[in-house]
Amino acid sequence: MSASDSSRVVEGLTTVPSRFSPKETMDRLESEIHAKGLTIFAQIDHSAGAKEVGLILRRTDLIIFGSARGGTPLMQSVQTVGIDLPLKALVWEDGAGKAWISYNESGWIAHRHGVANAEPFVKNMADLLRAISTTAAGLQQGRDTT
Repeated sequence: MSASDSSRVVEGLTTVPSRFSPKETMDRLESEIHAKGLTIFAQIDHSAGAKEVGLILRRTDLIIFGSARGGTPLMQSVQTVGIDLPLKALVWEDGAGKAWISYNESGWIAHRHGVANAEPFVKNMADLLRAISTTAAGLQQGRDTT
């Protein structure tokens, strides 16, 4: 993957540039998730997995987090939403060494599963993801996102 892939638009995915290294971005992301009272369920170091099988992958870390209070109402409506929840964020390094945070947009998740009347939950999740990612990336909310 080239550095230019960082500017690629993927439907339903928000990608935020970070002002920090991938490690510091992940550390800040963890802190923001905890500060919002959310649970971190798992972390996956894709780069370490690649290394174990003799392959090379730039820093690529997935963090899985959320709250039953936030996700359950969507799953009560359409249980298949559970394939996309809990929430996930990917911290990754492009070919130029720049760190990024990517996450699935809550509206895309609701649309994908045909959740009716999801607007209040989608808005809350979207606001939460935006706040967590922009703070972790060292950006002003509402700016500097792709």
